[in-house]
Amino acid sequence: MIFSTLSRYFLKRYVTTVFWFLIGIGSIIFLIDFSEVSGRFSDNADSTLFGVFLMTLVRLPAILLQTVPFISLFAGMTALIALNRRSELVVARAAGISVWQFMAPFLFGAFLFGVGSVVVLNPLAAMGQEKAARMEADWRDSRKPDPGSNSIPWMRQISGKDDVIIGASSVLENGSLLMQAVFIHFDSHGEIILRQDARTAKLQNGYWLLNEVIETREGEAPVRLASTQVRTNLKKEFVQERLAQPETVAFYDISQKIAVARSFGVSTKTLETQFHSLLSTPFLLVAMTLIAATVSLKFSRFNQSRSVILGGIISGFVLYVATVLVKAFGSSGVVPPFVATWVPVIVATALGATILLHQEDG
Repeated sequence: MIFSTLSRYFLKRYVTTVFWFLIGIGSIIFLIDFSEVSGRFSDNADSTLFGVFLMTLVRLPAILLQTVPFISLFAGMTALIALNRRSELVVARAAGISVWQFMAPFLFGAFLFGVGSVVVLNPLAAMGQEKAARMEADWRDSRKPDPGSNSIPWMRQISGKDDVIIGASSVLENGSLLMQAVFIHFDSHGEIILRQDARTAKLQNGYWLLNEVIETREGEAPVRLASTQVRTNLKKEFVQERLAQPETVAFYDISQKIAVARSFGVSTKTLETQFHSLLSTPFLLVAMTLIAATVSLKFSRFNQSRSVILGGIISGFVLYVATVLVKAFGSSGVVPPFVATWVPVIVATALGATILLHQEDG
């Protein structure tokens, strides 16, 4: 009963610390992103203060999700250092409780935090990114395409004698709605014969429906059309799997997306890497908590060694960078997605446990 009561107390302290870190970091992210978004759309007549506020709010889960490993690291260090300064861990050791017994609630709390991030924060982030992309696309309708955009997709369709290259400034509805779309038509000799610039391009059954189109042919004046159609043999399911960004797919839908993409012969490396990355998140937070423990368990009544704390922060940062870097290798197909996401987590967990064993048990 003593151990159970003590475990609940330690778990409560950890959860409370994580909660306040989430509130604090979330508030900072919101203020910074609100300032950035309002600056980007300050000269846009369609944007409003409430719209900017709403866009920042729906973007918050996706940005906050990137900080979850660091929140786990800093929350673990803060909670353990606070317990050390009040001699509570010293009393626990004197009562014969090993480091693994009083660390179990922290590791369990980190695991639960990771599960919550995957099943709650990730779906919110996916929905928020879709909503923010739609709002931004609507605001940019009357503007030139953003030259700094890194989400411009290109694909090629060959339907009969028609050879068309399709591009867009942004993608909505999982790929079936293109904003500020460009259709470049080629003849049988590979020469450009027509360019169509449309405000939107909606994929229908057997054709693309282009709205507010400017058609340009060599040697002719541009022609404006309210709408037009471009024949296609692409299926909605194929386009959605081809153009959908993994970050906009909720955890619950990734397995289905992978199966559909495989049926169309589309590479699933990026989706598989995202899936395994989400699965490994709880274990990554456990590894972060072990790293926090290695630099926070040494008793110090008044202050902890700054160099030791800095070492823990650097170690956590190196682990995070390694996971992101190897994840990029998995997405590109250089290494298998399973290996890319799980190996850094397993290695970090093993190193953290080894260091704790060396410090506490000999």
